[in-house]
Amino acid sequence: MSHVGTSSSPRSRNAADWTSGPRQAMESPFRADALRGKAALLTGGGSGIGFEIATQLARHCAKVAIMGRRREVLDKAVAVLRSEGLNAVGFDGDVRKQEDAARVVAATVEHFGKLDILVNGAAGNFLASPEDLKPKGFRTVLDIDTVGTYTMCYEALKYLKKGGPGRSPSSGGLIINISATLQYTAAWYQIHLSAAKAGVDSIARSLALEWGTDYDIRVNGIAPGPIQDTAGIMKLKLAPEEMDKGKREMMPLAWGEMGHSNGRSLSCF
Repeated sequence: MSHVGTSSSPRSRNAADWTSGPRQAMESPFRADALRGKAALLTGGGSGIGFEIATQLARHCAKVAIMGRRREVLDKAVAVLRSEGLNAVGFDGDVRKQEDAARVVAATVEHFGKLDILVNGAAGNFLASPEDLKPKGFRTVLDIDTVGTYTMCYEALKYLKKGGPGRSPSSGGLIINISATLQYTAAWYQIHLSAAKAGVDSIARSLALEWGTDYDIRVNGIAPGPIQDTAGIMKLKLAPEEMDKGKREMMPLAWGEMGHSNGRSLSCF
């Protein structure tokens, strides 16, 4: 798994309203047209890290489709991207529902003519001690993060594999799974997310082996540490003191400072 981090001075912006207000533009080391002709689909791309990934892909000339459950969030995110002259579209859907996954993947291919890149960024999380976490809550996070990631990969396979619609017979597409760092050690009140992201990591390794061999699909995982101004960090600010212990271990490359999503999003390249 890749851990790519940068640090920057904090900004005060409501994580629930990620697309509002001016956004810092980090200088990219890549050509401005590096993704020209590529079509990407992102789950959880309407806010937070996912929205910044969508922005960077589109700024590098990719055509971008965003999938999310909240229509108003999707519409706002797409409007922001289009205000920059970027090629973006939003499709509402829930990664926990296979029929939604199939519909959105198909709609993306119908809209853009093909699919080159799938970014699985949809996630759910909250703070809970194991003794207070009901199995239903545990299962909900696994359904979104782990099962949702696999479901999107499964439905995208026929479009991403070599020889798929709009693809050459010798070149497959790319899958990027967004993970975390909590599962590599242990974290207070995060047993559900840690289990879910461990599953996401395993999916990336298994598909990289099997689909890379059989279908020429590259599968990579990105495990960002805590990112300032995101919904997850806003929740952590309300956490008990135990969560401050081991904070440095959660941020292996940022040396104890929170990264910013602009920097983490460029790691998708």
